[in-house]
Amino acid sequence: MKIAMASDHAGYELKQEIKEILEGQGYEIVDFGAHSTEAADLPDSIYPASIAIARGEAERGIFIDGVGYGSAMIANKIYGLNAVVCQDPFCARLAREHTNSNVLCLGGKIIGSAIAHEIVDVWMKTDFMGDVEKYVRRVKKVDEISEKHLRKLSEIES
Repeated sequence: MKIAMASDHAGYELKQEIKEILEGQGYEIVDFGAHSTEAADLPDSIYPASIAIARGEAERGIFIDGVGYGSAMIANKIYGLNAVVCQDPFCARLAREHTNSNVLCLGGKIIGSAIAHEIVDVWMKTDFMGDVEKYVRRVKKVDEISEKHLRKLSEIES
């Protein structure tokens, strides 16, 4: 599975740790930056990573900034992305099982390495409960909102 990873300067170090672990597990990582702890604007890395996921160039994304919310705000503006902020493994499991999220956002200033690694592990290994009608129905309703208010990349790029 190919994963788009992105961060700002506040999430750089945690992104590097998680990237190394995921590569060790056989995942292919595409790193959209930041590439150091020097001040970096979040949209400069999160937006291109989000576009890559929307185009199908990566199946999922893991974005890390100071608290996670900035990354989620940017990602959720892109059609086809369902970004969640998780601060514990329980939320990570439910975010996959119940919402079929495809982007995980973490706060490098909020959680430490050990809990972040566990969150990522749970989120990556948990499947959507696509056989439970209520979750399918709820995800479909969210998708219908996107259909109404967001534009597909194919509409923008043509």
